Amino acid sequence: HWSIFARMGILLLSTAVMVVFAFIGLFYQIKIIITERKIARLKEDFSYAMIHDMKTPLSSILMGTRILRSGKLDDKPERKEKYFDIMEDEEEHLLALVNKVLTLSKLEEGKLLLEKTEVELRPIIEDLIEKFTAKAEKQVEFALDLQEEKAYADEEFLKEALSNLIDNAIKYSGESVQIKISSSASTDGYTHISVTDNGMGIPLKEQGKIFEKFERASAVIRNRKEGASGFGLGLNYVLHVVEAHHGSVKLESIEGEYSKFTINIPQHNGE
Repeated sequence: HWSIFARMGILLLSTAVMVVFAFIGLFYQIKIIITERKIARLKEDFSYAMIHDMKTPLSSILMGTRILRSGKLDDKPERKEKYFDIMEDEEEHLLALVNKVLTLSKLEEGKLLLEKTEVELRPIIEDLIEKFTAKAEKQVEFALDLQEEKAYADEEFLKEALSNLIDNAIKYSGESVQIKISSSASTDGYTHISVTDNGMGIPLKEQGKIFEKFERASAVIRNRKEGASGFGLGLNYVLHVVEAHHGSVKLESIEGEYSKFTINIPQHNGE
């Protein structure tokens, strides 16, 4: 028997190795199937949220067009002007959503070229504060602490990234929102811009996935329960814009207390 086993040793060893590889292959196949099903489910959630978010402005534009076409407001110029303002705002909202999707696609493919210059942070942030204060449907208080006044960035995309962070801070906060925007420069050649809110915070288990493009599982649930609009592209947009600047985004949050997002981008001579 020992003689037979000795002669069959190589065959038995190779068979055992093949069995191990077969199990490994099966494990990865199952893992791939689970991942694909998860991606498909997230894409469905994303599509639902996107359509839902686009439906509201389209409905408002259609309703406004019908009322204006009916002539009922011809003798009421103030109300007529108000409807024009509403329609214009909703059209800008729709255009912003479409542009965000297109910009993300270009950023992911590396086809979007940034025009980076030394930009003044205070005018950008003050303009955003004025914009969000005017359109906010809840009480919002802003505080500024700009220890660094300049950044080396594409002004348009940096402003849009900060706009997304402020928008999220307002959406996922209570009726009284306090937002602090600060900036500083470090000796390692980076400019740091932070947006801190007193909102609901982000659970630790979700913090690792909130920057994903199709992150919808918890976001959709939050949207349905609390009425927050959007379809999960804001933070992914911020991440891609900052990475295009060769920088990074840091999150610090405690559920039920606050969230702090910090954009870190290289200075002119630190890129």
